[in-house]
Amino acid sequence: MVFYLPENIENATSLDDLTPRQIVAELDKYVVGQGNAKRSVAVALRNRMRRQKLAPEIAEDILPKNIIMIGPTGVGKTEIARRLARLTNSPFLKVEASRFTEVGYVGRDVESMIRDLVEVSIDMVREEKVDEVAEKAEQSAEERLLDLLLPPPSLMRKPDKSPPDSDDARAAMHEQFQRTREKLRAQLREGKLDDREVEVEMRDRSMPAFEVITSQGVEEMDINIKDILPGLFGQRTKKRRMHVTEAMEYLIQEEENRLIDMDQVTRTAVERAEQSGIIFLDEIDKIAGRERGGGGPDVSREGVQRDILPIVEGTTVNTRYGMVRTDHVLFIAAGAFHVSKPSDLIPELQGRFPIRVELHSLTTEDFIRILKEPKSALVKQYTALLDTEGIKLTFTDEALQEIAKFAAAVNEAAENIGARRLHTIMEKLLDEISFEGPDLKKKVVRIDAAYVQKQLTDIVKNQDLSRYIL
Repeated sequence: MVFYLPENIENATSLDDLTPRQIVAELDKYVVGQGNAKRSVAVALRNRMRRQKLAPEIAEDILPKNIIMIGPTGVGKTEIARRLARLTNSPFLKVEASRFTEVGYVGRDVESMIRDLVEVSIDMVREEKVDEVAEKAEQSAEERLLDLLLPPPSLMRKPDKSPPDSDDARAAMHEQFQRTREKLRAQLREGKLDDREVEVEMRDRSMPAFEVITSQGVEEMDINIKDILPGLFGQRTKKRRMHVTEAMEYLIQEEENRLIDMDQVTRTAVERAEQSGIIFLDEIDKIAGRERGGGGPDVSREGVQRDILPIVEGTTVNTRYGMVRTDHVLFIAAGAFHVSKPSDLIPELQGRFPIRVELHSLTTEDFIRILKEPKSALVKQYTALLDTEGIKLTFTDEALQEIAKFAAAVNEAAENIGARRLHTIMEKLLDEISFEGPDLKKKVVRIDAAYVQKQLTDIVKNQDLSRYIL
């Protein structure tokens, strides 16, 4: 299996050419600091590539080295895992461990994470196939739409007692029809027919779907009775009038569905989920801790750990697309571990996360880098947003330093929510400009240190107010 990289990565045509150093460099574009965590995921990814080059009998026994990230909220744990998945075009699923319950309790069972991962993989592969057939689907949809706007002569002619046309007459009629059709095609592409209405024959989807509740959970089975007995009901259709633009979208979608082989999509997606899937288990610390007896909300913590254990170890999960093996899915667990510690997890689960990395709290210097360096830095986001209304927003270096200081101060005084604090600080700072933006006469706005202090000083002084900045 060969993965092709996104277009923004230079000097590499496939994942095989991407070294751990290059992976870390790519992650640096989106996440500031946390070098140890980036090195760990880069090595794990490289080992996955190495395994795919081995003989099948050896590769089968080499399991991924799962990672557990330990660090406070808002320091980049989720973003590192998500960017890693995008980098490799791997199916990625983020789930909170606290959402699961032990078997026997009402709630979400742990096997649902694998079913959700397969659904993500199905969507990814289908989108890829749609891109492949998009041009052909659009051409076919255009032809069908032209048939609706100008039916062929054979469909327009009413049966009567008149003798059949001569060959010359039929040829002249066909030529005239083609000229008219090409004129309509040109008008259609120029958007001159967008307001015209056409009558489209659509598939009737009124047949209800039946859910079957099984021991695996209600989300596993979603059976449509038409899929079980297709010959009994046939394919019912109904006609609906719609504008040309709406009809074009519907016909393109219908052509895409016709051109895509969903059986092949399913096979490819299941294989991709098994071989390159990444599951990010967040809030793993919320299920750490031994039972203390006496019932209460902690009663199923260790039970959830024991249910997660076989999924991480490697098992086979029944999904609507068939059996899915989890042996080579990469699991990245994360938690703040303020109250509990990793050693509070059951020993068997600890053994399945051999790589542990600690992520550090963000400093004022980190906040400054987060504001400026990443590709999707906050300063770039707000500058682009206000530029849509003609407002040229600029920040001085002193202003960014002040913003970082205020974010660090509020994190220290209230809850430490890491880089997420910058979002609320920036919203408070630019509240007046964002509100007055469309009416501002002065379209060039320069944010300096004095403006930052004027807008944000009250937040740090008033402790009660700072608590409401989440």
